[in-house]
Amino acid sequence: MSAEKIKLFRITTVPISMRLLITGQPTFMHNSGFEVHLASAEGDDWNYIDDLENFHIHYIDFARQISLKKDWVALFKLIRLFRKSRPQIVHTHTPKAGLLGMLAAKICGVPVRIHTLAGMPLMTASGIKRSILSFTEKLTFSCSTETWPNSKRLLQYILQHKMIAPEKAHIILSGSSNGISLEKFSKNTIPNEAVKRVSEDCHLKNTDFVFLAVGRMVNDKGIAELVESFIEIHAERTNAKLILLGPFEAADALSDGVVSKIKSHPAIIHVEWSNEVECFMAASNCFVHASHREGFPNVVLQAGAMGLPVVCSDIPGNIDIIESDSEGFVYPVKNKEQLKSAMLFVMENNAVAAGKAAVLQQKIINCFDRRAVQQAIKERYIHLLTQKNIDVSSIH
Repeated sequence: MSAEKIKLFRITTVPISMRLLITGQPTFMHNSGFEVHLASAEGDDWNYIDDLENFHIHYIDFARQISLKKDWVALFKLIRLFRKSRPQIVHTHTPKAGLLGMLAAKICGVPVRIHTLAGMPLMTASGIKRSILSFTEKLTFSCSTETWPNSKRLLQYILQHKMIAPEKAHIILSGSSNGISLEKFSKNTIPNEAVKRVSEDCHLKNTDFVFLAVGRMVNDKGIAELVESFIEIHAERTNAKLILLGPFEAADALSDGVVSKIKSHPAIIHVEWSNEVECFMAASNCFVHASHREGFPNVVLQAGAMGLPVVCSDIPGNIDIIESDSEGFVYPVKNKEQLKSAMLFVMENNAVAAGKAAVLQQKIINCFDRRAVQQAIKERYIHLLTQKNIDVSSIH
């Protein structure tokens, strides 16, 4: 008689996080013998998750912001779900899913409770909001069996601030929640026609120098400084172009003035979203990540794997990837003049920029292959289950 399958719940606040943060992991775990359950809010992004028919799907209406009524309803739904399903592992991502998922799993006695920590809003908050966020993060960590910060400096931060007991914190390999697909993010595998289509859609010319930023169009991503820096650069170098790939959002919204500049400037191209980020990277000359806070930014890994020179702010997450001057261009966060200088340097010093990009590319190939990260996650699951004397013979 074969052993009963291990029930694994993966939970995110919204399905776009399920789709993008752990791409391929549910399938990997299913193929390894787990019974995989996915829980998140309803939304169109469910339609873009591969192999959905192999998983048990549960809709939980999480509120991304504080909403006591919705939060209580979601918590009780999770408790009811766990009591009925009796999972051996609950693994959460994103702050709200982490808080409610870990709390419900603890109440229900789930033996292995894991929260992946990917960025902390409290790092840029202040006052009462910071106090509330600090309390909720500590509560999440206290309810987990282990918390997995996805970068070394994020681990350092929660330990220095005594937010978690050291033995409950663990990093998978060199960091990252999921690694990246080295097959997808490679110039060798992207059809020339796809890159040409992006160039034509964005009205790019062979003589243009293209900067690219990918992410939500909000203040926290440093978009305001990036736009101001680029406008000044374009006044000096008219062949410069800036592609902004990502949606405008109401929370932490950009000012009307910044939005107006994005929409009206002839050399700024805004693209709401694309499932072919790699094609935009292949059509660009430099990747800029001006974010004010991060966990471990996949977009920097992706750009680095594509061989793009990277300009980024000196925040945790970014500098867990760009760790030395030989790997990229790091400037003080929110410093518009330093950002502008770094971008101009890349434009004017192609050989130096290409050399740093090559060093970073090799590092990413060596350390952040998605297949290795997913294998390490599975092995950690097995380790934690074994510690609880749970039969893991169904996992292969």
